Amino acid sequence: MLDKLKLEKILFLDIETVSQQPKFELLDEKLKTHWEKKATSLATNNETPEEIYNRAGIYAEFGKIVCISVGVITHENSETKLRLKSFYNDDEKVLLEAFFKMLNKHFNKPDHLLCAHNGKEFDFPYIARRGLINGLKLPSILDLAGKKPWETPHLDTLQLWKFGDYKHYTSLGLLTAIFDIPTPKDDIDGSMVNQVYWEDKDLKRIAVYCQKDVVALTQLFLRYRNENLIKDENIIITDN
Repeated sequence: MLDKLKLEKILFLDIETVSQQPKFELLDEKLKTHWEKKATSLATNNETPEEIYNRAGIYAEFGKIVCISVGVITHENSETKLRLKSFYNDDEKVLLEAFFKMLNKHFNKPDHLLCAHNGKEFDFPYIARRGLINGLKLPSILDLAGKKPWETPHLDTLQLWKFGDYKHYTSLGLLTAIFDIPTPKDDIDGSMVNQVYWEDKDLKRIAVYCQKDVVALTQLFLRYRNENLIKDENIIITDN
């Protein structure tokens, strides 16, 4: 099935999220109560809600998106290229408005698809939820209301790897390792994004990290199709 898909019709993406506030104490009083309840189920060593608030970014109700990086495969002069762009901003609504505008303009046809690793469990619903919270109309490619499962325009490299095994989780990093996909050494990982954002205030660094995940995701998808990887010199980044 995968080899029947047109690569240029797929938008590969990854998101980076952080907690809504740098510290639990700054959280809105209404949300504090709900985080305290949530923290009860998350704590493993009697941690307080304050101590595990750095994990709040995982949940759309308590976090926000600070970066969405996307990649599109093109075929130019007999070369396969990957063009990357990142949407990043401290103002989540501004970020999402720009991303939704791009989707509405360039990825609005029935044969267009979104692809992410663990996207069906995380990236796609997170983007949709935060869009609604910010009062935005969802692009059709994200709005699943009334659609049947086989009509959902979403690909997930984790789900594709599961082959129907519901209990199995495999990280993008592990998959790139076993498929021998070269990946650059990062100076941060996902667990550090909240700190880099709130303490180091280095959003550009997060965007670079997010772009690398999109490259890895795209290369993995090509491996699934038994196709050659895209050459480093054919990976092109468009500035925000």
